[in-house]
Amino acid sequence: MTRPLIQYFLALVLAPLLPGIINRVKAFFGGRRGVPILQLYFDLYKLVHKTPVYSRTTTWLFRAGPVIGLAAMLCVLALLPFGGRPSFLSFEGDLILLVYLLGVARLATVLAALDTGSSFEGMGASREVQFAVFAEPAFFLALAALARGGGGLSLSGIFSNLTPAAWLTASPVLTLVTASLFIVFLAENSRVPVDDPNTHLELTMIHEVMVLDHSGPDLAFIFYGAALKLWALGSLIACVILPRHYGSWLVDSGAFILAMFFIAAAVGVVESVMGRLRLLKVPYLLMTALTFSILALIFQAGR
Repeated sequence: MTRPLIQYFLALVLAPLLPGIINRVKAFFGGRRGVPILQLYFDLYKLVHKTPVYSRTTTWLFRAGPVIGLAAMLCVLALLPFGGRPSFLSFEGDLILLVYLLGVARLATVLAALDTGSSFEGMGASREVQFAVFAEPAFFLALAALARGGGGLSLSGIFSNLTPAAWLTASPVLTLVTASLFIVFLAENSRVPVDDPNTHLELTMIHEVMVLDHSGPDLAFIFYGAALKLWALGSLIACVILPRHYGSWLVDSGAFILAMFFIAAAVGVVESVMGRLRLLKVPYLLMTALTFSILALIFQAGR
């Protein structure tokens, strides 16, 4: 039980590094020095020590949104395996609970945005829910394809049984699943080409416009929750592309962490070489992810 706990706390500590790696890669492509890789840690420390400001039009929903969202992501990380190793909280059916917890985090953010009464935040909440209609089925079916391959409905069981030999016997399925999960990963974390976390134009923002009224510790919870979500969805991709179990916990953990950093660097490359899609084109991208997941499930069922 000690090692799963260590894995869990490693994820909590290292998650804010991923946005820093993404920003440094983007700075490299832009010929800039960029912000420190630990910038998010500094920002979280600064925000926690500030006094939040609340509008008189908001209710308890606005204050509860960041707390519920962060709590949901903390539970999500407890369910996820670490380098193919069992998670801190593992049981049959935790795959379904994972999907619901991500939905709860989204719902809390959307309700908090709507509670402000701002037309801009309402617009962002509407877009968030609209794109989730396409992203969530793709995500669930991709996990279903992995579950069909073995391990039941437990994430730890699925990825513990996933070995390098699976890429020799089921490479089309795993390739489709990886592509689908990566598209969903970009969409769920509000990254280019779906959204741009660095934009300041309310008319084109999705996630960032929903948190405009948050400040102080509430904003710190949102930033940290976003980093945890980046780690959570990225860890699923890392477990698929690196299904190697060396027998040593330290080696497996080190390889998994390097894979997570590689995924963050890949996101930085994607954001550096392509622009953001028009909002009307985003559903087509998410439908592509859904198609990949459906094909993976069909190929897996036909094996």
